[in-house]
Amino acid sequence: MIRFFDGGMGSMLNLAAGELPEKLNITQPERVFAVHKAYADAGSEFITANTFGANSLKYDNVDELVRAGVQLAKKTGKQVALDIGPTGKLLKPMGDLDFSRAVELFAEVVNAGKDGSDVVIIETMSDTYELKAAILAAKENCNLPVIASMIFDEKGRLLTGADMKTACATVEGLGADVIGLNCGLGPKQMMKLLSDMRECTSLPIIVMPNAGLPESVDGKTVYNVSPDEFASDMLEIAKIGVSYLGGCCGTTPAHIKKMIEFCKDVKDSLPQKKTDTIVTSYSVSVSLGKKPMIIGERINPTGKKLFKEALRNNDIDYVIKEGLAQQDSGAHILDVNVGLPEIDEVRWLKTAVYNLQSVLPLPLQLDSSDPKALEEAMRIYNGKAMINSVNGKQSSMKAIFPLVKKYGGVVVCLCLDENGIPETAQGRIDIAKKIIDTAKEYGIDKKDLVVDALTMTISTNKDNAIETLKAVNYIRNELGVATVLGVSNISFGLPKREAINTAFFTLALENGLSAGIINPLSESMMNAYYSFNALSGYDDNCTEYIHSVTVSQNNTPSVAVYDLKTAIIKGVKEDAGACAKELLKEKQALDVINEYIIPALDVVGDGFEKNKVFLPQLLMSADSAKEAFDVIKEHLILSGEEKKSGDKIVIATVEGDIHDIGKNIVKVLLSNYGFDVIDLGKDVKCETVFEETIKNDCRLVALSALMTTTVPNMEKTIKLIHDNTDAKVLVGGAVLTKSYAQMIHADYYAKDAMESVRIAKSYFGGE
Repeated sequence: MIRFFDGGMGSMLNLAAGELPEKLNITQPERVFAVHKAYADAGSEFITANTFGANSLKYDNVDELVRAGVQLAKKTGKQVALDIGPTGKLLKPMGDLDFSRAVELFAEVVNAGKDGSDVVIIETMSDTYELKAAILAAKENCNLPVIASMIFDEKGRLLTGADMKTACATVEGLGADVIGLNCGLGPKQMMKLLSDMRECTSLPIIVMPNAGLPESVDGKTVYNVSPDEFASDMLEIAKIGVSYLGGCCGTTPAHIKKMIEFCKDVKDSLPQKKTDTIVTSYSVSVSLGKKPMIIGERINPTGKKLFKEALRNNDIDYVIKEGLAQQDSGAHILDVNVGLPEIDEVRWLKTAVYNLQSVLPLPLQLDSSDPKALEEAMRIYNGKAMINSVNGKQSSMKAIFPLVKKYGGVVVCLCLDENGIPETAQGRIDIAKKIIDTAKEYGIDKKDLVVDALTMTISTNKDNAIETLKAVNYIRNELGVATVLGVSNISFGLPKREAINTAFFTLALENGLSAGIINPLSESMMNAYYSFNALSGYDDNCTEYIHSVTVSQNNTPSVAVYDLKTAIIKGVKEDAGACAKELLKEKQALDVINEYIIPALDVVGDGFEKNKVFLPQLLMSADSAKEAFDVIKEHLILSGEEKKSGDKIVIATVEGDIHDIGKNIVKVLLSNYGFDVIDLGKDVKCETVFEETIKNDCRLVALSALMTTTVPNMEKTIKLIHDNTDAKVLVGGAVLTKSYAQMIHADYYAKDAMESVRIAKSYFGGE
C-alpha cells in the first residue's frame, strides 16, 4: 500500500519574518515537537526532521541543530526522514559555490543526522548538479535509503533546464532509491508531471504538492486548497500511481489526515521498468535507440598536431571551440579525450569537462584509459555521462564498473580481453556477453551498456569490415544492447579514406549502429547520416535532411575567432573581449553596445523564453557580454570619454529572506543590458530599500522573495515606496504568482529573469 509522509513545517510554525525554523530545534523544541506530533496523530508514517535549511552557509552549529531535529522527530515513534534542502546558492559555473564544497555541506548534515534516521529525503531541488552533490554526500556517508525530490515548473523543467527525461535519467544513474516531485505547484498541477515522470523512470515515486498556490489575505500568506479538496486531488494522484504521498508548503495535519483517509486503500504502483539507453548533460538527454546518433570525435589528440599543442599550452579555448563547431555541425554527444603522455590527464580531463559544460549543453563521452582520470571527471560531470571505456579484461571491469555504479553513466564496452581482439564476429560477441553478464553482477543493467564491436582496418584483412558488421548486427538485434563504432579506423592505411569511411558508416547504420564516433565537420559523413535517416523513416518529412543541405557545413569552421555577437551567443568570454577590442578601433563604444552586445543578448533571451536556451547558457552569455563591457569601460577610461550612466534600478531580497539565487541572476542580466543596478543584497529592511530608492533617485525597484513567510515584508516595502515615491515596483520569486503580486500591489511581476529585463526595457523605454 501507499505510505504517507507528513506536510508543511514552516506553515505550521507560524514563523515571524526572518525567524529561521531550524534554530527552534534548540531554542523552542516544544514548538517543533508539537508540529511533529500533530502529523503523527494525523497518521503520517514518516516524520520529516526540521533540518531542511540546516547547512554551514547559514549556521555555525549545524551538527547540534541536525541532531536535535532528528531526535525531536524520533520522539513521535514514527520513522524519521532526515531532511536536506538546497543550499540557497547556485553551483559553479553558474554561481559561486564549488561542487566539492556542496558535497561537504551536505555530508555534514548526513553525518550529523544519520543516527536515528530511517531515510534521507533530499527535496525541493531545482538543479540536477546540486542534487548530485546531495545524493553523493548521502551515499558516501550513510547506508540509508535516499529519496530525491525535485521542484519543476508547470512546463516540466527545472530551474537549470533539465526536462523530466533528463532529470530522471540523471537521478536514477546516481542510485537514488525513490524519485519524486514536491513544492512549487498544487496537486492539480502535479498530475501531468506525475504522468510524465512515470513515463521516464523505473523508480518508486513520491509526490508532495503544496496546498495549491499562495495568496495574500490581510497581510498573511495563505494557500487556496482546503483539506477536502487536497485529499480529493491526492486520490487522483494516487490512482495515477505512486509509492509515497505527503504534503509541502501550506499543508497541515488536517490536509494529511484527509489525504490518508482518502488514499489509504489505494495500492502503491511502481512505474513500468524502462529499457532506454540514455546519456544526459544538465539539460539535454540523448537516447541511443532506434534513430542513430552522432558522437563527435574531434576533441582527441590522435593525429591532430594543433590539438596536441593546445593541450601542452593549456589552451582550453581551443577545446571549447572544437566542441562548439561539432555542436553546430550536428553532433549529439561529444567525445572528450585529452590523453597525452606529457600532460596531467587527470587535471586536464576535469578542466575540459568543466569548461565544455560551462558553454555547451551537449552530453559528453569521457574517453580515457586512466581510471583515476575517469573518476575525477565523472564526479564533477553534470548529468549522466557516456564512459569510454571498459573491456573484457577482468582488471578493466573491476576498475570501471564500480565507478559506473556509483556515479551513473552509459559505459562503452570494447570487444577485447586478455587474448586481444578476436578476428571473428563470434569471438567479439562472446566477449560482449561476458561483459554484459559481469556488469549485471555489479548491478549495472544492460540499458547502461553500449558495445563497441571494434573497427579494424580492411587494409590488413579483407574480412575486417564484414566481421565487425556481423557483430554489430547480432549485439544490437539479438542481445538487445546499443552499439557504437569508431568509424574512421576502417580506412587506416588507405588513400582517399573518406570514401571508404562513408560507405562503411552507411553499412554500419543499416546493421544497427546506435551511434557513430565520426567527424561531424565531414560533409560526406553527415550527408550519409542524414540520407540514411531519411531513407529509414527516422526523419519526418525529410526535415533534417533538407536543413542539412540548405545550411552549408563549410560555414562552421573547426577553430575560429568569432565575431562579437556570436561570441556572446555562444558564451565564449575570451573571444568576446578580443572582438570588442577590435571593434573599438573603428566604431564608437555606444555603437558596439547597441549593434552587437544588446542584439546578441536579445537572441539568447528570446531562446530562453522559448525553452531553447537554458539558465547555464543564459548566464555564460551574460558573462561574455560582461567581458565585452569591461573592455569598453576600460577603453572609455583611457580615452577620457564618459559613459552615460544607465537607468537606475534598486534590487534586493526582502527582509527575513536569506536566499538570493533569483535576485543575483536578475542583477547580472539587467547589468548587461546597460542598467545601473544598485544591489542591496539579501535580508534587506523595507526602510533601507526606501532610503536607497530616494538617495539614488530610482524609478524602478526590484524585489525578490523565496519564502512565503517573507512576502508580507515585500508587501510592506511596496507600500512604503508607493506612499512616498513615484517609483514602480517589480517583484519575483519562487513563491509568487501574477495574481499574488497583484494582491500585494506590485506594479509588475516577472516569472523569470528575462521577463525582468523585458519589463525594465519597456518601462524605461516608455513603451
